[in-house]
Amino acid sequence: MRYWRRNWWNKIVASGVIAGLLLASTMYGIALWYQHSQAGKPTTLGVTFIASYADYLGVDPHQTYQAILDDLHVRQLRLVSYWNEIEPEQGSYDFAELDYQMAEAEAHGAKVSLAVGLRQPRWPECHPPKWLDTTKPLAQWEPQLTAYITAVVNRYKDSPALQSYQLENEYYLNAFGECHNFDRDRLARELALVHRLDPGHPVIMTRSNNYAGLSLRESLPDVVGISLYRHVWSNPVHRYLTYPFPNWYYGFLAGAQQLTTGKPSVIHELQAEPWPPRGQGIPTTSLAEQDKTFNADIFRATVDFAKQSGVKHIDLWGAEYWYYRDQKLHDPSVWNTAKDIFGQ
Repeated sequence: MRYWRRNWWNKIVASGVIAGLLLASTMYGIALWYQHSQAGKPTTLGVTFIASYADYLGVDPHQTYQAILDDLHVRQLRLVSYWNEIEPEQGSYDFAELDYQMAEAEAHGAKVSLAVGLRQPRWPECHPPKWLDTTKPLAQWEPQLTAYITAVVNRYKDSPALQSYQLENEYYLNAFGECHNFDRDRLARELALVHRLDPGHPVIMTRSNNYAGLSLRESLPDVVGISLYRHVWSNPVHRYLTYPFPNWYYGFLAGAQQLTTGKPSVIHELQAEPWPPRGQGIPTTSLAEQDKTFNADIFRATVDFAKQSGVKHIDLWGAEYWYYRDQKLHDPSVWNTAKDIFGQ
């Protein structure tokens, strides 16, 4: 009996190892196919810019934005339309800041992916105005959300700078951020709304960081966005971690998405700023501590890593930080690295 049990467990382990190798081989094969299919196509690098984050870091938002456009020569932008900033009072819209950003993008010949919806990049992820309570039933506030999205899309849909929309950043990442509603039907209604208001521009929806699944269920976006973070602080284990995924893993995600749905993928958020420990803000974190997850060498390595995935559109996350580090910490190493990267 003891021999039989030992032999049985040996078979189970061997079968598991074989299944794992087959799965890894299949994933790697899809990644190689995808990388080969993208070979020879140009790589487009862009950045996310958020005026209120620059302000939080203590640098002038307009000076930061102008430096990104004029000094780094960035020509691909992901901009935000935070609901709480655009509609601080119900029915009263303030588009001044976003109008300025879009006008400067147009003047510089830059292209913009415009985030719309309740959930957009940066903490607290969801950005409702103070006059509205999203903890209440959806029916009580969805009409106001629809009106806000409509106002944003109608204002910018004819801009020559507009290239795409990003709808509801990492919508299903319910473990991160101050969000209270993850209704799939709401997301589908918002997607249909944006398509109806502006059928001429594609809509991007992003998966959560390093998520292994694929977007397969309706309603599918026109483009699938991938968030890629590598060096982070983990609260559960109280230490820094580096995600173990190889560069071809992200090629597999894009390739499998292409094969199963025909939808292209972009890296819409590539980590290019520090991840401070224990929830600290960057301004209260020493430069030595910041360097543990991001510095000039890590910057170059991260961009090279992302390029090796085969994905040809990559938006970097942290441009406001590069300027802050140069202007406030008097360390130009990261800003100069950005110059080299965007000058290639």
